[in-house]
Amino acid sequence: MPNTKSAVKRMRQIKIRTARNKAKRSELKTVIRRYKEALAANSPNKEELLRLAIKKLDMAASKNLIHKNKASRKKSQLMKAFNAAQAANN
Repeated sequence: MPNTKSAVKRMRQIKIRTARNKAKRSELKTVIRRYKEALAANSPNKEELLRLAIKKLDMAASKNLIHKNKASRKKSQLMKAFNAAQAANN
């Protein structure tokens, strides 16, 4: 239990930030999952979902929600899957 007034405030802030970060990470995972589902179903809006996923990854990396190298790796994986799907369709 925090003993000082400032420690109580820090606990409050940490609780709020943890909840916000958890929600943002969850949203990021959802966007990536929706893209993968669209890719598997060969949906016409897969390119739009790819752009959205890349945007969310960049935003998460800029806010230090995830490491920048992880964001780069994920973007590469998503693009690789997209290019493979495009090659299979042609």
